[in-house]
Amino acid sequence: MDEVIAVTGATGRVGGRLAARLTDAGATVRALGRDAAKLAELPVPQTAQASYDDAAAMRRALTGVTTLFLCSAHEGPGRVEIHATAVDAAVEAGVRRIVYLSYLGAAPEATFTYARDHWHTEQHIRGTGLGFTFLRDSSYQSDLVAMTGDDGVLRGPAGDGRVAAVTHDDVADAAAAVLLAGPSAGHGGATYDLTGPEALTFAEVAAAIGHAAGRAVTYQPETRAEAYASRAVYGAPAWEVAGWVTSYEAVASGEMDVVSDAVHALTGHAPQSFADFLAAHPRTYRRLQG
Repeated sequence: MDEVIAVTGATGRVGGRLAARLTDAGATVRALGRDAAKLAELPVPQTAQASYDDAAAMRRALTGVTTLFLCSAHEGPGRVEIHATAVDAAVEAGVRRIVYLSYLGAAPEATFTYARDHWHTEQHIRGTGLGFTFLRDSSYQSDLVAMTGDDGVLRGPAGDGRVAAVTHDDVADAAAAVLLAGPSAGHGGATYDLTGPEALTFAEVAAAIGHAAGRAVTYQPETRAEAYASRAVYGAPAWEVAGWVTSYEAVASGEMDVVSDAVHALTGHAPQSFADFLAAHPRTYRRLQG
């Protein structure tokens, strides 16, 4: 059977980049997503509309697919069960390999609550007997900019911890390398940490954003109580606020202080530094320029 690669989340920040890279490389790609209109805009011949929680739709979308790139679903209660539905549908459809976009430090007792979901999803995939590769990406560099307030203050309980954030482009490049190499290329059963080239404190992150934006940007450490209080104004559900706060606490605990050579090893190029990302993407911080 010829290799057919399904890319879920194909209208998203990683999936869209990945589907384009695979198509440009000559792979047979089937782009999956929930929004038919957005799927129609992709430069991919094959598309299929399906949601992870719709087992029948996922089975139809994955029939004839040999390898599935599974991008994690949006955060929320029941996300592990939603992932499991998609994985089980892949098994029933005859998929042979799953490449799952997980998260750095995924573990059952991870400080970051969402990272626990990723670990449980990994375990479910392991239990299927399919071939698998796990790509555990760090925080995204663009998200660090988005976390900075319009007042030029980056707030959170990250302490003096460090994070080696990565770009969406580097993650897509690494995923493309694994997928294009094929199921017999030595990636089976492997777990790769995808990070940027250096681990920065939030004070250093703020300083880099300020340098790029041409204004003062600072980091304001918060206690857990202060972090919950400052985010209460958004009216978000408790599980979501916990995810926001614990993402910083995972940095403080040292769980995000990981610098890996996996991007370079898989792609042949070094991952982009935060300073270079900022220089190349001024739109990400334009709102901070006043």
